[in-house]
Amino acid sequence: MLHFIAIVAPEEINQQVLQWKHYMKKHFQCKVALKSPAHITLIPPFELPDSLQTEMQELLLPFASRRQSFPIQLKNFAAFKPRVIYVDVLPGEPLNELKTALETTLLQSNRFPIKKEDRPFHPHVTIANRDLRKEDFPLAWQHFQQINYEASFIAGAISLLRHNGQVWEIACSFPFNN
Repeated sequence: MLHFIAIVAPEEINQQVLQWKHYMKKHFQCKVALKSPAHITLIPPFELPDSLQTEMQELLLPFASRRQSFPIQLKNFAAFKPRVIYVDVLPGEPLNELKTALETTLLQSNRFPIKKEDRPFHPHVTIANRDLRKEDFPLAWQHFQQINYEASFIAGAISLLRHNGQVWEIACSFPFNN
């Protein structure tokens, strides 16, 4: 089964992001981003056999319990041209440290099919991704560039999301030590 690890945004932010995802579906037939809750990916999708799910949970629970909650700021929109539009996450050391520590912990355990990420970490909340057609990008991007958006929330957990064949759902969440 495909899994990924993320910080899932609180419901009020998810509802706002969902409106933008529906806009993209209505105007540009983009559906892929609708298959997951609003989130910031920490570890991209990987195959995790059901037999290893308990081991993964046993690793993530103490990992998360050693972390402190921290604020996350969302501000306006950005893009990975010409296919992805997202809510921008302002850079912050706690988020970068969390990503690095999580990746290191998983790689050092040597029990899970996690690969070291080659690309630099660029935290974001996706509005539209691989099903946004290149020719539709300029019009969609023009729309989002005109919207001012600011929100913040406290990251208080990491979540393991699992693809059920249709959509991504939260399999488990692991709270930070507050």
